[in-house]
Amino acid sequence: MSSTTRVHLIISGLVQGVFFRHHTRRNAIGLGLTGWVKNRPDGKVEAVFEGTAENITLMIDWCRIGPPSASVLDIEITREEPTHAFAGFTIRYD
Repeated sequence: MSSTTRVHLIISGLVQGVFFRHHTRRNAIGLGLTGWVKNRPDGKVEAVFEGTAENITLMIDWCRIGPPSASVLDIEITREEPTHAFAGFTIRYD
């Protein structure tokens, strides 16, 4: 069994108003990842992913491009200890 990895991303660029969170959730679920994604007040998108290292790498690669209308300028990636606290992948509105 593969060990679980966790990353915390802050994605900047044209990433709000382009269905970034919706596409992120769909792709994360498709890769079997758990966690969450949300818009930040500063115009960035923040996300936490837990899953296999391979699938997290695929998700990060997708986040570097985003959905068709997005224009990603930068991603801050912080590796964290997995908490196994997520039952699935959700969009947060806090």
